[in-house]
Formats: sequence, C-alpha cells, structure tokens
Amino acid sequence: MTSKSIPTLNRFAIAAVVCGSLHADVKPNPLFTDGAVLQRGQPVPVWGTARNGEKVTVEIDSQKVSTTASDGKWSVKLKPLKEGGPFTMTVTGDNAVTVNNLLVGEVWVCSGQSNMEWNFSKAHNANEEGPKAAFPKIRMFTVKKTTSAKPLTEAVGTWVECSPETVGGFSAVGYFFARDLFQKLGVPVGMIHTSWGGTPAQAWTSLEGFGKDPELKGYVDIANQRLANFDADAATYRAKLEEFNTKLKEWNETVGKAYQETLKSWNEATAQAKQAGQPLPPKPAPSSPQPNAPPGPDGGQSDPATLYNGMLAPVIPYAIKGAIWYQGESNAMQSKQYRTLFPAMIADWRARWKQGDFPFFFVQIAPFNGQPPEIREAQFLTLAKVKNTAMVVTTDVGDATDIHPTRKEPVGQRLALAARALTYGEKTEYSGPLYESMTAKGGEIALSFKHVGGGLVAKDGELKGFTIAGEDKQFVPAQAKIQGSAILVSAEGVVAPKAVRYGWANVPDVNLFNQQGLPASPFRTDVD
Repeated sequence: MTSKSIPTLNRFAIAAVVCGSLHADVKPNPLFTDGAVLQRGQPVPVWGTARNGEKVTVEIDSQKVSTTASDGKWSVKLKPLKEGGPFTMTVTGDNAVTVNNLLVGEVWVCSGQSNMEWNFSKAHNANEEGPKAAFPKIRMFTVKKTTSAKPLTEAVGTWVECSPETVGGFSAVGYFFARDLFQKLGVPVGMIHTSWGGTPAQAWTSLEGFGKDPELKGYVDIANQRLANFDADAATYRAKLEEFNTKLKEWNETVGKAYQETLKSWNEATAQAKQAGQPLPPKPAPSSPQPNAPPGPDGGQSDPATLYNGMLAPVIPYAIKGAIWYQGESNAMQSKQYRTLFPAMIADWRARWKQGDFPFFFVQIAPFNGQPPEIREAQFLTLAKVKNTAMVVTTDVGDATDIHPTRKEPVGQRLALAARALTYGEKTEYSGPLYESMTAKGGEIALSFKHVGGGLVAKDGELKGFTIAGEDKQFVPAQAKIQGSAILVSAEGVVAPKAVRYGWANVPDVNLFNQQGLPASPFRTDVD
C-alpha cells in the first residue's frame, strides 16, 4: 500500500518568486482548462489569478460575470448551468483566455489510497472492457501527487477525455463509477481524481478539521510543529537531498540491480504458485536496505494535513455533486481511532466545500490477510454517525493474498448504485444487508437487518461465517438460518447467548446476501 516519492522543496520557499511573477495576464485556475466538466444545476465558482485591480470578465453560454482582482486573485460565481455542451468559456482581463470543449453534467471527486489510485489497465477485465471505453463525455482530472505544509491554490493536472487509448491511466474504480452513471443518466460525467497509495485519512484532513477532539490532538501538534520548523528545514533540505541522491546512485549500482533480478525471479515463482494453488514464496529482501529520502519541509504523504493541503485544497471550491472514497488500509492498526477520524474528515471536506452535506460514498476494506475486522467495523459505524453516506461491501471481491484485489468493476458499480438511489432518486436497493439489532430468547439470538431488499439469501449453501458467545465471551461457530427478514443464530452448548459476530476475521468466509446480489457487511453485536 506504499508509494514512495522523493520530496521536493515546496511552494513556501519560492513564494516570493511566484508572487513576483504575477503580471497583467489573467489566468483561470488549471481546473478550468480545455475539456473540463462543470457541475450542472448549482452555482459554479470560477477563479484564477490576475494583476491587482484588473477587471476580469467570465463568459459562457449566455452568462457574463465580472469582478476585480485583489491580491493577485479573482473569483466569480456562475448561475446554475444546464447539462450539455461543448461550450466555450472566455476569461478576459488585460488579455483574453479561451477555454474550449467544456461540458456540463455531473462532477464527482474520487479519492483515497492505492485501491482508488489503481489504474484501469491493471483491472481484472481491462482487456475486455478497455476497447469499449469510448465515452468522450466522461473526463477525468488526475491531481499530481503533492504534499504541502499549507493549503495550495493550484492543482497540477489536465482533463483527459475517456477513450480506449486513454482509459488505461484512469482510476479503475473512478472509471467504472462514471461509466455506470453516464449510462444511466445520459449526461457528461467529470471525475476529479486525487489519491495516493499507502496514505492514511489524517493526511487528507485539514489542520482545522481535527478540531479539538483530544483523540486527534496528536495530529494537530505534528502539523503545527512542521509549520514552526519549515524555514529551518527548507534551509538544509537541498544539501540533504544531494547527499541522498549520491547514496541512492551507489546503492542502485551495488545492490539494486541484483535485487531487481531477484524480484523478477520471485514474481515468476509467485505467479506459478498462484496458478498451481500452492503456498506463495516469501518475498526476498535486498542485501542492504535502500537509502531513505530525507523528509521535505512540507512533510511526507502520511503526515497529518499534507495531502489535504497539497491535493484537496487546490480543487476546492470546484462545484461537485459528491465524493467517492476508497481508503482505510493505512489506518487499520488504529481502527478504534478511525471511528472518530473518518467522520471528522468527511465533516471537514463538507465544511471546506460549503456545499452542505454532499453525498459521500465509501468502500469497506476488502478481505486480506493483513487487514483486521475492526477497520471494517469502524467504516460500518460511520454510516450511523454521518448523514448522506453509503458503504460498498467487498467481502465477495477481495483477495486474501493481495491487498489490491483486481476486481474493481463491482466496486465502481456498487458506488454508482448508491449514487443512483440516494443522489439521483432511483427506486432501487443500493446496499447489502446491514445489521440493525438483536433479541436474545431462550438458546438463540434473532438478528434484524436493514437493506434486506427482496429478501435475505444464503448464497451457495447454508449460511456461514456466524459465531456466538455466552456470558463467558468465548465465541464458537454457530448455526444460522433465515427466518423472513431476520436470522436466527444458535450453537450447541451456548444455552444463554449474549452476542453474535459475522465475518469477524481478516478474510471473512461469508455468504449472506440480499436478493439483489449485494453482500452483507461483517459486524459484531458486542461493539466495545
């Protein structure tokens, strides 16, 4: 789940140069460039840079709005636009800029860590689906990976039109989500893709977003300390980077080349073992560790607030419909804290965007040997805490031996199903069964669920994955049977049951679905 990046000296150290370069040329923010998709049906902020005091006029369709630049910046707000296009936008000041091929439709943010970043080209059915991806009205803006100690104002990236030639570089989950929405709604779909493998939720939360919760205070202290040390760290960073580059070159020549050959052999052996259903060989390590890049003054991609500042703040307040999110693996060892952190992050995004409680749909972490059930529980509990959310369950599309399951199409489809139901008003079931309450009577426990759809289903045989415990809290395998919209759970020897768990394992072996084919979330009735 990690993604290494050599840090670079960021904007603060060159801020004076940037400010000094501002001149008469008016310039829209990079989000408003050729091929952009604008959100329909709600006010659309448009912003950029210009000379102080320069009059700036934005024209699109039949609208014409003017403002005056202040502190080198300008911003206007367009009245709600109707879906369609292509349109042309002109931004006029002392000079004129023309933005071509604009579409108006639905805009969604897709964010998270590596399972959201995962390219379409690596999806399990890329060869089959790639040639079909001729959707010029689906576009994706991928934000360049950037860390920062303070919020930035410009994202680096371009809008890319979806085609069989370009889709390989799209977020796979983002593409399948957009494809299903486009096919259902028939309007352009724009995806702002901002994700980075191996990153925790605290990196995607602003300094202010942690609030005053004592459980999150440590993140506030770290972010504030970085700001206090910035100038001193910036002054010594270049020398440290040169030293690192020298050591890295030496390591590549003496260790790295041999290690790459070893890895090549290991990859081949791993593929053969998987195909034969045999145990996988242990991954080899280099004879000496690769040198670590020095931390930049802006901090790393796992540090509190750095990715909010570098990769999210620059796209706010771009008009959006909502967000989809696939992350949590990097917070798995702090699962209990995630119950607080994740809702705080969602609230932070909504507060910053100032678009109300916009839809926020997320993916529950897939089964994997290294991912404990508590992180799925933290995500499940978020549903009850945060309004206008939905959770995609992935118990049936994980990979016990790979934290990056390649079956991304069902994930995108289920996220789109949530949007179709909750955001666009389609009358359809969008979630698998979710545990609601329990009643103990005699020697069994009756469980009730939300989202039973057309009914509960045990897929491919008897229900499995249930355990039960009495007063001693010793959980044992249980028998479970469907009775209407409830499930009755019991076990021999447990005469006065107190709690039930379902799918409570790193790799759940479970088969409870509803008739719509959507899997039930793992849960426990004895939440601590």
